[in-house]
Amino acid sequence: MFIVRIYGILIENGRLLVTDEYRLGMLMTKFPGGGLEYGEGTIDCLLREWKEETGFEIEVTSHYYTTDFFQPAIHLPGESQVINIYYRVSALHPYKLNTSEIQFDFQELKDGLQTFRWLQLSSISPDDFTLPIDKVLAEKLIRDYASGYFTEKPE
Repeated sequence: MFIVRIYGILIENGRLLVTDEYRLGMLMTKFPGGGLEYGEGTIDCLLREWKEETGFEIEVTSHYYTTDFFQPAIHLPGESQVINIYYRVSALHPYKLNTSEIQFDFQELKDGLQTFRWLQLSSISPDDFTLPIDKVLAEKLIRDYASGYFTEKPE
């Protein structure tokens, strides 16, 4: 079985938006987004998930990365493979989003909790992320930042 997850990469003023979550009994830092539903396209999924999680609308500006290695699902029963698709995104309108500077800024641990943080793109590390594919993506972001890829707005 395949599990397809779609995530957005929002970079503003040299900062990268991440989400801290408590799900499946686990604390995790990852990118905003979520699971593809049957009958849904990848971009429609990301637009829906982003609006549900952040409360504001985005536009997808470009494809950034799709998992290119085998990654078994590590927190779900049975045998399944995870495929993540990441898109660069930008906000359609000015927005308000409550963020924290503290990782896992929760009053209590309850399944489904979520907070948002900004990380400086110039100092991110794979260790900032929980899931294996996100760690690979962080390495790509670091390389692309060093090469100057993020000095211009996405096309």
